[in-house]
Amino acid sequence: MTALTLSTAAAPGLRADAIVIGVAKGAGGPLVAPGAEAVDKAYDGRLAAVLETLGASGSEGEVTKLPAPSGFKAPVVVAVGLGAEPEKDAGFDPEALRRAAGAAARALAGAKKAAFALPLAEAADAGVVAEGVLLGAYSFDAYKESAKDAKDSKGAKGNGKAPLAEAALLGGKPRDKAYKAAVERAAAVAEELNRARDLVNTPPNDLNPEAFAAVAQTAAREHGIKVQVLDEKALVKGGYGGILGVGAGSASGPRLVKLSYTSPKAKKSLAFVGKGITYDSGGISLKPAGHNETMKCDMAGAAAVFAAVVAAARLGLEVNVTGWLALAENMPSGSATRPGDVLRMYSGKTVEVLNTDAEGRLVLADALWAASQDKPDAIIDVATLTGAMMLALGSRTYGIMANDDAFRSAVHEAAEESGEPAWPMPLPEHLRKGMDSPTADIANMGERMGGGLVAGLFLREFVGEGITWAHLDIAGPAFNEGAPFGYTPKGGTGTAVRTLVRVAERVALGDLG
Repeated sequence: MTALTLSTAAAPGLRADAIVIGVAKGAGGPLVAPGAEAVDKAYDGRLAAVLETLGASGSEGEVTKLPAPSGFKAPVVVAVGLGAEPEKDAGFDPEALRRAAGAAARALAGAKKAAFALPLAEAADAGVVAEGVLLGAYSFDAYKESAKDAKDSKGAKGNGKAPLAEAALLGGKPRDKAYKAAVERAAAVAEELNRARDLVNTPPNDLNPEAFAAVAQTAAREHGIKVQVLDEKALVKGGYGGILGVGAGSASGPRLVKLSYTSPKAKKSLAFVGKGITYDSGGISLKPAGHNETMKCDMAGAAAVFAAVVAAARLGLEVNVTGWLALAENMPSGSATRPGDVLRMYSGKTVEVLNTDAEGRLVLADALWAASQDKPDAIIDVATLTGAMMLALGSRTYGIMANDDAFRSAVHEAAEESGEPAWPMPLPEHLRKGMDSPTADIANMGERMGGGLVAGLFLREFVGEGITWAHLDIAGPAFNEGAPFGYTPKGGTGTAVRTLVRVAERVALGDLG
């Protein structure tokens, strides 16, 4: 991962491949943002005019490169757009800073060192910029020979470019505890989020449920997290009919992984539950052509939960956090679950399977009931659950449902604080009747309209009585099929990791609401 340093050095004398500055979109044209005063002075105060001549406007994510002024040890200045100029006495929006830092880091792939002279009004800004740099510099190149060549030669060989190797945050205070803590937090969260991205991007022939469980076991040992893995025999013995039913058609057996981070100072406990379908063919209800190619991402919820638990451990948060990874591969075969089959779930309830492509809710149901047995103060599940949620909210925003309005609002606030677009969604009671089954306690499908809400209502049936619960449907933003933007790469995004970490932090501080 990109190395980070806080620096009080002046931009002109710093040895680097580039100096990154911020540019805001003002009413009369681009404006040089705070932090770049020394750079602007070297252009005789005309840097904004030069950038405008080059076509820069200060729009968010816009990147403009120009030769550095005479006397600078860095050869290039990289101006990155911050969006609209903030109102008087107001600082830049944290997410604008995060995205700008990420866009610049992506643009500097192949560079050894860059100095970021972005606005750092306080320690929190340093953390935001650090997070943006680390997330923006991410690349997944484990399967690219050209990229390996590039890494070996620091970008000198091969067709690929190595990620930015080092970033110095100018205006940071290396000896200030708050600044150091902000950057250290950013590094821990970003590294684990990037680990989640790696998992989502890994091809399904290399990441089946057993392999995912092994990754979790290794990380747990490294960070002092207790881990328990239930294999097929244990799942059969325990009566986990949902997970077993989904995994029945695959040659790769399912797993249920429990990760437990405990703090001796904890007063509250949280359980995170993640959908981990390592590949989703739809099962017997096979997906049509054109809908299979990205289904390696159907374990993004479990990846987010895994990353969040490890991040909580690394940060030493004063809250107990348990992560449940419901892992299975949904494949069609002679042993696969059929539409019309009835599964007996871990809770004892029976479910009529009307559509085997509505499998995520089946594995989550078992894991939610298992998590409920520990009686945590709250449960949050994360899943790439429904295409209906993508139709409702698009590809960059996830939906939040809950059995408690105040908790739903608190989770939404945590998402906003983290820079993750999310939106509160209802659980209309009238939609529950559509899942009534003449054969079983409940069917895994209901009304077609409002399908994302129907899925939430199904999951609610498997949350223990009296336990506060929220459901995050990340089907849209979990995997970016378009071009990279800001700090978001093409492919796995790591969506929900930062929200879960922020929820855990707020619970530890006693201010979640």
